[in-house]
Amino acid sequence: MMMMMFSMAAQAQWVAVARAVSGRVQQMSNKSQNGTGYDVATVVLMANADKVYETALTMLKSNHPEISITSSDAKKHEIKFAKGAQVASMQATSLGDKLTQLVVASSLNPGQDATPLVVDGVMKVCKQMNVVCTMDDE
Repeated sequence: MMMMMFSMAAQAQWVAVARAVSGRVQQMSNKSQNGTGYDVATVVLMANADKVYETALTMLKSNHPEISITSSDAKKHEIKFAKGAQVASMQATSLGDKLTQLVVASSLNPGQDATPLVVDGVMKVCKQMNVVCTMDDE
C-alpha cells in the first residue's frame, strides 16, 4: 500500500513538472568543421500522443509539397521525411494520457541551416493543435 502511494505521488510530481514546461520549445544543434551535423527541437504538449502524431502527419502530407515522407509508424508515433538532401524525423512520445513530448531532429549538411525545419516544424504542430508554444531562450 505504501509503495502504491509513493508511486502515485511521484507520478503526480512528474505530471506537474511536465505541465510547467508545456509549450516551451527547446532547440539544440551541433555542426562539425566540415559543415555536417544535426539540429533538434523538442516541446512538451498538453495533448494526446495519437492526436499529435496524426496532426503532424496530416500537416506534412497536405501543406508541404517540398517534403517527402519516407516512412511513418503510427505505433511508434514516428514520421521520417526529407527535404531535398536533408533528412529529418519527428516523434510524439506519450508522457501520460494528455501529455506528449514532441521531438523533431534533422541532419545538417554543409552550407545548410536546419533550424527553420525543426523549429518551424514544432511551431506548426503547436499551431495546428491550438497550443501556445514559445522558444525557450534559457
